[in-house]
Amino acid sequence: MFNDLYQAVILDHYRTPSNVGQIEGAVQVRNDHPSCGDKVLLSVLVEDGIVQDIAFVGEGCSISQASLSLMTEAVKGQPVSVIRDLYSAFRDMIHGQEPDEELLGDMVALHGVSRFVARVPCAMLGWETLAQVLPLDQPAPDPDPTCGPG
Repeated sequence: MFNDLYQAVILDHYRTPSNVGQIEGAVQVRNDHPSCGDKVLLSVLVEDGIVQDIAFVGEGCSISQASLSLMTEAVKGQPVSVIRDLYSAFRDMIHGQEPDEELLGDMVALHGVSRFVARVPCAMLGWETLAQVLPLDQPAPDPDPTCGPG
């Protein structure tokens, strides 16, 4: 039952992806997964530490394109700190850990990809591309110790 639902989510985002296009004035980054032909041009507009807009132009397998669509939906309007948490949770899920369903939402549909090692890079393409724009692998900065109570 859940596998059918997840497959439907993936196919829906593959057939009618969200946030397709380019954004004028945004940072644009290209990336590809040469072993299977997945390609993406990601446009990201960040203002005051918040992803104000994000879009992509891509081609490739259903996993890469659905993952890009789901990722853009999840990060649009979010601060980098939240996106960092999403990235970490998604990466952990794709590498076989139990998903944080509340945090990941519809991206949980890609959980089954973890069983197919060759498809993991397909699912991670969008996140790896976004990490070229945002510091997703870096821990959140420590608060200024001079601003604490005392």
